Amino acid sequence: MFRLGVTGSIATGKSTVLQAFADFGARVFSADAAVHELYAGPAVAAVESLFPGVAVNGAVDRTRLAATLNAAPQRLAELEALIHPLVRERIGTFMDAAESDGALIAAVEVPLLFESGHDYGFDAVAVTVCDAAAQRERALARPGMTVEKLDTILARQMPQAEKRKRAAFIIDTTGPIEETRRMVKTIVADIQVRQAQQ
Repeated sequence: MFRLGVTGSIATGKSTVLQAFADFGARVFSADAAVHELYAGPAVAAVESLFPGVAVNGAVDRTRLAATLNAAPQRLAELEALIHPLVRERIGTFMDAAESDGALIAAVEVPLLFESGHDYGFDAVAVTVCDAAAQRERALARPGMTVEKLDTILARQMPQAEKRKRAAFIIDTTGPIEETRRMVKTIVADIQVRQAQQ
């Protein structure tokens, strides 16, 4: 089984690309979705004990958590030390299950893949990129996003140019969605050929 990491900066089309991988036959997993799931139950008590007042009705309220972290950004490392190992465990379980099921390709989206410095055992990494103006426009269209918040997020993320250098596959999502999907289809076909030759 080919283990593909999918990463990219904010608003560069990771979710769209991951869905395209699924549509073209890959087994897929989203680290973001795993965090949502953890915040809905398994990690609530631990997060609430670190940041009292962020849990509402048995789930972590992401808006409250974001406000708490904005007030004390140095505490982000504490949250990551709690959540990242739980997400990594889920990724490992997913990849083992995909391989057991006979999947040819498992694509795992990890937004801060390069920034985390963690080796997930991927065979290659695909990076989503887009024009900087399109990125800002997409990000600022998100509910609750502000210029200040976006600039803070971008400051924590490796520049797109550096991510490009580290990628085996580059998926530029600036153009129409059909074009993005064509790129993903080509990558899937390329990996299938590689797998057949082994």
